[in-house]
Amino acid sequence: MKHNIGKGLSFLLITFVMTALFSAQPNAVQAKELNLNAESAILVDAETGKVLYAKNPDIELPPASMTKMMTEYLVWEAIEKGEIDWETTTQISDYAYSISADESFSGVGLKQDKDYTVRQLYEAMAINSDNATTIALAELIAGSEGEFVKLMNKKAGEMGLPEYKFVNSSGLDNKSLGDNHPEGTEPDEVNLMSARSAAILAYNLVNDYPEALEISKIPETEFDGQTIRNWNYMLPHDASYLKQFAYEGVTGLKTGFTDLAGYCFTGTVTRDGKQLISVVMKTESEKERFKETAKLFDYGFKHFTMKELFPKNYQLKGKSTLPVIKGKDENIDIALKDAIQAPVKKGDEKKYSVKYHFDKKKLNKDGELTAPIKKGEKIGTAELVYDGDDDYGYLFDKKDKQTVDVIATEEVEKKNWFMLALGAIGSFFANLFSTIVDTVKGWF
Repeated sequence: MKHNIGKGLSFLLITFVMTALFSAQPNAVQAKELNLNAESAILVDAETGKVLYAKNPDIELPPASMTKMMTEYLVWEAIEKGEIDWETTTQISDYAYSISADESFSGVGLKQDKDYTVRQLYEAMAINSDNATTIALAELIAGSEGEFVKLMNKKAGEMGLPEYKFVNSSGLDNKSLGDNHPEGTEPDEVNLMSARSAAILAYNLVNDYPEALEISKIPETEFDGQTIRNWNYMLPHDASYLKQFAYEGVTGLKTGFTDLAGYCFTGTVTRDGKQLISVVMKTESEKERFKETAKLFDYGFKHFTMKELFPKNYQLKGKSTLPVIKGKDENIDIALKDAIQAPVKKGDEKKYSVKYHFDKKKLNKDGELTAPIKKGEKIGTAELVYDGDDDYGYLFDKKDKQTVDVIATEEVEKKNWFMLALGAIGSFFANLFSTIVDTVKGWF
């Protein structure tokens, strides 16, 4: 009987230990076990730009119709600048019509000698991924698709996309455009982006023009007397066979497919105030791109929570003050101007710290500030530092860190000329006395 009780206790002890071991590092295990069936992928927090997961994020691949995100951005920008508006109309060129009439592109069936509004064309592009309406918008904005491609590449440079090449507005291979490939590009060229670049493009689009998501999240709409459907199956479609892909909170953003690119998808999702951006490139099927995206979203929501790691006015221990010269006070308090928030993996809260970087122009060689100093004056920055595993960095630059300003929390006035003069005289005689003492000491 005692033997059986002993075996039972041993079993319970082993079970307890194994449970503790497996629960000690759940997040690292989950990240490694995503096993994404995509050649390249990335998951990003849309507020901070923090990369939560990445797989080969920097290799250039054809993005297919995800290229249209840049066209979308330039449409919104042109509207913002007043160059066009939603009710601006245009007619369809021979080039755009030839693409729309090609049944292999499954277009919306544009007609010539008919006025279409920018809103109509944009919705067909953003919802139904129509190629001809994309070309029509490019021609409207820049005069020709060749000139529009120049705008695309210029904007990509301004956004800091690390890997990109835009050769047309739609994402089709240039060879599919035949003799109509944009001027200044080669007939065999294709658009190229990395997953990181696609995520940066999406980040800029949804942060600069959040209204774009109000259109990209529409499952289906009417266009010129017909119903057009969104190719994003993660939206709440009515068709029963698509319900298996629906994912709560999905708002966009852009699908893509060509034979060369495979099946791609840039996804956006919002739950409980947290927004994620994902990119999967070169998956093997229409369904797989959504299944792999769901894996990324599940991982992001399950393992990361937005937390305030360091509050506003936080003072770093041992570095809460700086010395001041020529001021009425000899020291000044410094603190964080704003709180630092970040998406934090569960259990990793204590792995974060802050590191100060003071403005070298503000401090002298002895690390002192010079009065006068205004309350709220920026002294430097505080960098959020993570000391843990699976750190994928930030979206825009692998070396970038999240920072907030470090400011003076009070004002220090400059001493008046009389007090400064007395101080200078006192320093002169103190130095003189010190020199005499040292000289006398040298005599003995």
